[in-house]
Amino acid sequence: MALWARAEVWMAGPRVPLRRAHALATSANLPPKAVLPFEAIPQCPGNKWLRVLQIWREGSEDLHLQMQRTFQELGPIFRYDVGGKYMVHVMLPEDVEKLKQAEGYQPHRMALEPWLAHRQHRGQKCGVFLLNGPAWRADRLRLNPDVMSPKAVQKFIPMVDRVARDFSKALMAKVLQNTRKSLTMDIQPSIFYYTLEASNLVLFGERLGLLSQSPSPTSLNFIHALEAMLKSTMQLMFMPRSLSRWMSPGVWKQHFEAWDYIFQYANNSIQKIYQELALGRPQRYSGIVSELLLHADMTLDAIKASSIDLTAGSVDTTAFPLLMTLFELARNPEVQQALRQESLQAEAKISENPQRANTELPLLRAALRETLRLYPVGMTVERQVSSDLVLQNYHIPAGVSEGPQPRPADTKLSGHAPTGQLTLPLPSCLQTLVIVQLYSLGRNPTVFPRPELYQPQRWLNRTSPTRLPYVAFGFGPRQCLGRRVAETEMLFLLHHVLKHFQVDTLTQEDINMVYRFVLMPSTLPLLTFRAIN
Repeated sequence: MALWARAEVWMAGPRVPLRRAHALATSANLPPKAVLPFEAIPQCPGNKWLRVLQIWREGSEDLHLQMQRTFQELGPIFRYDVGGKYMVHVMLPEDVEKLKQAEGYQPHRMALEPWLAHRQHRGQKCGVFLLNGPAWRADRLRLNPDVMSPKAVQKFIPMVDRVARDFSKALMAKVLQNTRKSLTMDIQPSIFYYTLEASNLVLFGERLGLLSQSPSPTSLNFIHALEAMLKSTMQLMFMPRSLSRWMSPGVWKQHFEAWDYIFQYANNSIQKIYQELALGRPQRYSGIVSELLLHADMTLDAIKASSIDLTAGSVDTTAFPLLMTLFELARNPEVQQALRQESLQAEAKISENPQRANTELPLLRAALRETLRLYPVGMTVERQVSSDLVLQNYHIPAGVSEGPQPRPADTKLSGHAPTGQLTLPLPSCLQTLVIVQLYSLGRNPTVFPRPELYQPQRWLNRTSPTRLPYVAFGFGPRQCLGRRVAETEMLFLLHHVLKHFQVDTLTQEDINMVYRFVLMPSTLPLLTFRAIN
């Protein structure tokens, strides 16, 4: 168990004055202590209901920095309660391991109330992101073979490879229009188009033409809907529905309209596949949803629900790590050159067989891990513990009921949100939520020496006595369902871009990150792409 001793230590990132500085030390030779009660866990000062009001008024874009400062002041575990939820925050690998060991076959997540409200109001089935218990496990076990398994990855890799090659060709065409064979640009829109193009092909087997000069209005509206959904989620997620329906009716309206468009977009794509399958079995692999429909292990509504989860999580969560990787490589040219050499040496084998990319590009895969260490797009991994647990010598009580209990409530929201009876989950005894803060974990110098440096090689150090924690996509049976799709999209885009372009930037300063349900850069500097050969 790790303890915090007095020392002059700061975590990587913005340096803040500490009232009580702490450093990690081992307690292997210390005598065991009596387990302390839950109430003894250090608490973040402030009223939990005033926090809700503050988030509603001001947002929480610096929440990751607030959490980092609180760890520095209170130690490796603390309570930060918001509204009616008891939240225990941790940031050490040993606590991650204990959570893994304790979670069982049906890990329980906190219900994301704004998303759940939309499904309930619209009479839509929940996908695996929102489900818990046996219903979650049944659907997840049916989805894994076609989404997460090595066999599934081998099937969709050629699709992603084609889109990544097309992206590189389109970028080269723009660069070569300039006599200097270089182009300084805001690459963010192009990266968003790539992730949506690749994800749509993998999920629905259809190209959208987003890499052309004029993307379709439908695709642009989908991206805008995703942005609106994420923004409104952040504004609503900590406030009880009974309160937010009066204080934020306009936000609820925006949230419902955004989700309605996302559902319409995904439903149209699924309907096309369904019609094509009715004409006969496809001769070749045509995407994840097609495979799910062919296997007929899940109902059509269940396939739609989880496909929408994957669609909604397919753009921002992949685009932002790609953007931050390109930025870090631009200001670390020696790392960029090493990755380029690896890609050039592996190109012949990957061109012959794209499935070999995962084994032929170990340094590039390490670079993606390094990016997600510094900039975890999903800032936390959380679990509602189903059995009592001891973390940092504190007792953590179980806080999960067997399932939500229906309760009638007046649910008039506003605008397009309908009026009627809504089933709300009753709180369990404590609703104890344990949250792993990935931003603080990734910048802890006792876990990652010199954490402020971008060093992909650290992930390939086989002489290290301990394995570095990598939980950017969660862990265990409840890890991110779209993990393999996201990793494949990032790997192939960087592979093809680095072969053909030198990426530069004039900006050497750190980028300010903001939390808007996902962790993202507040602004991104212009990048210069120079054609090689």
